[in-house]
Amino acid sequence: MDIPGPQPQYLRIKTHILAAIRDGALRPGDRIPAETSLAGQFGVSRMTVNRAIRELADAGVVQRFVGDGTYIAEPRAESPLTEIRNIAEEIRNRGHQYSARVVTLVQVSADEDIAQRLGLRLAEPVFHSLIVHCENEVPVQLEERHVNPALCPDYLEQDFLRITPNQHLTRTCPLTDVEHLLSARLPGPRERDLLGIAGDEPCLLLLRRTWSGGRLVSVARLWHPGSRYALRSHIHLADAGPGHDA
Repeated sequence: MDIPGPQPQYLRIKTHILAAIRDGALRPGDRIPAETSLAGQFGVSRMTVNRAIRELADAGVVQRFVGDGTYIAEPRAESPLTEIRNIAEEIRNRGHQYSARVVTLVQVSADEDIAQRLGLRLAEPVFHSLIVHCENEVPVQLEERHVNPALCPDYLEQDFLRITPNQHLTRTCPLTDVEHLLSARLPGPRERDLLGIAGDEPCLLLLRRTWSGGRLVSVARLWHPGSRYALRSHIHLADAGPGHDA
């Protein structure tokens, strides 16, 4: 049996900072000690401290600002990847305030891409909504959705400041199938402006199609700022049998 060696020094520093966050000694927005101070406290080089801080920054635990120091980051919003959840409930379950801004809610003619994704003919009428979902007044998701009017004829009549499209569609046409396609993208000017992010910040883009009874209901593009959001997946493999790589 292998006997574990001593913990690397940079891990000691990471563990120390994470424990301080867990215990409430360091809170979001708090500035952590300077690298020189941590180096003296732990008796290590600044290079070792820098590695610990860099890995915490890569994990989204801290934010580094040139010339100003390093601060504890706000926890990123998190959603399950393999489930459809109501974003308003997710935010409220975290003890935070949910709000929304409806940018667009209109009927349009399906272009080639939307017609193909919804199984409609080119230029058929579809409902189009563009909504910014906010957590504590900070945008965490931009939802662009196209809906098949035949399956949800009253979509344009809804008050999406009170309910989410997810809530209404779930009540109107119970979903039987879901398709998810996740990618990392640099947003365009419209997405950057509505999400309030810098031009070089990447987003998680979730493309979602939903069916009810074998008929396509909607296609949604869900943009999430990379610094504010995470998608989580848990897969149970106990009964999967052989042939699955670890």
